[in-house]
Amino acid sequence: MRTDLPDSRGHFGEFGGAFAPETLMTPLAELAECYDAAKRDPAFQAEFAALLRDYAGRPTLLYSADRLTARLGGAKIYLKREDMLHTGAHKINNALGQMLLAKRMGKRRVIAETGAGQHGTATAAAAAKFGLECVIYMGETDMERQALNVYRMRLMGAEVRPVTAGQRTLKEAVNEAFRDWVANSRTTHYVLGTAYGAHPFPLIVRDFQSVISKESREQILRAEGRLPDHVVACVGGGSNAIGAFFEYLDEPSVALTGVEAGGRAIAPGEHAARMAGGRPGVLQGCMTYILQDAEGQIEGTHSVSAGLDYAAVGPEHAYYWKRGRINFAYATDAAALDAFKLLCREEGILPALESSHALAHAVALAPTMRPDQLLLVNLSGRGDKDVWHAARAMGENIAL
Repeated sequence: MRTDLPDSRGHFGEFGGAFAPETLMTPLAELAECYDAAKRDPAFQAEFAALLRDYAGRPTLLYSADRLTARLGGAKIYLKREDMLHTGAHKINNALGQMLLAKRMGKRRVIAETGAGQHGTATAAAAAKFGLECVIYMGETDMERQALNVYRMRLMGAEVRPVTAGQRTLKEAVNEAFRDWVANSRTTHYVLGTAYGAHPFPLIVRDFQSVISKESREQILRAEGRLPDHVVACVGGGSNAIGAFFEYLDEPSVALTGVEAGGRAIAPGEHAARMAGGRPGVLQGCMTYILQDAEGQIEGTHSVSAGLDYAAVGPEHAYYWKRGRINFAYATDAAALDAFKLLCREEGILPALESSHALAHAVALAPTMRPDQLLLVNLSGRGDKDVWHAARAMGENIAL
C-alpha cells in the first residue's frame, strides 16, 4: 500500500497541491492538522469503523456475476457491491468520515457539492445523524435529471441550493460551495465529495474510500485464493476508483483501468474524458488533467451520467496515469446505457449510470481475457436515481 503520497504539501509528483484563495489557506491548514491527528487516533478510527459497519452497512458483498460471465465469455466477473450501502453508493464512506472531522473541529454547519446527487444524499444523511445544519449546492441541470435525489436530500433536512451559472452542472456547484466556504469557514466544514481539490481533500477522500479495496482484496483472496487480474472502476473526480484501486497499486500483476465519460464523441463539449482530450492545468484547487481550450478556458462537458460530467480528474489519478500504473479508457453514452440494461437483465441488478460506464468497459474487456482470469468491477452505486433519465435517454416513455 502506498503511504508516501501525497507529500506534505499535497503533491502527487507534479500534480495536486493547494491552489486556493488566501482566505481558505487557514481552514485548509486546520483541516490538514485535524486529519493528521485523527488518522493516528485509535478512538477516531474505531468510531469511523463502527459507523461504516452499523450505519452504512459495510462490508459490502463481493458478488460473482455468473450469468453475465456466461453471457460474455472470457474472464470470471466479480462485482464489488457498493450499491448496497445506505443511501445507495460509495459516497457514504467519505461523508461519514468527514462528518467526524467536522465534529472534531467543532463545526456546526456542513456544505457539499453534488452532481448525480449521491454525495449530496450521503452528506444530508450523515448530517442528519450528527444533527448538523446542511446545505447542498447542485446545478439546475443536474437537479432536473436527478429530481429523486433532490427530494431525498430535502426529506433529510438539507437545504438544496440550485446553481444557475454556466452549464448548471457539477463544476458550477463546486464553485458555489467554495464561495460559501470562503464566507463561512469559521463555522462551516466543506464536505468535498471526490478525491479532488486543494490539499488535504484528495488525501482525506482517498483514505476514507480505500476501505473498498481493503475489503475486496480480502474477499477475493478468500473466494479465489489469489488477487484479481484486472480491476475496473468509473472515474468522474475519482473517489470510487481510487478507493477501488488503492490496495492494488503496489501489485504489478493487477491491471487497473479507470473509465471516463465518452459522451457523444471525443470532441469539445461532447464528453468528459480528461485523459483522452485534456491537458495539465489548475482548476478548483489543484494541478491535474483538465478539459480546456487553447487559451486555457474550461471546455463544456457532456455525459448521460451527472456524476461523471466534470472537466477535471483527481490529481492522484493523473499521477498514476502519467506513470503508466493506471490505464484510462472511456465509454460512450450509448455503451453505458447498453451496459445498464444488460446488468439488469442478466443479474437483476440496477446499476448507477456512473457505474454503467465501468460495466461497459468490462463488457468489451471480459471476452478478450482467459476463462481462468478474474475481472473485478467496482459497482459504485445503484441506479434507482437514474431510471427516469435513462428511460428518456433511450427514447422510452415510462409515465403511467
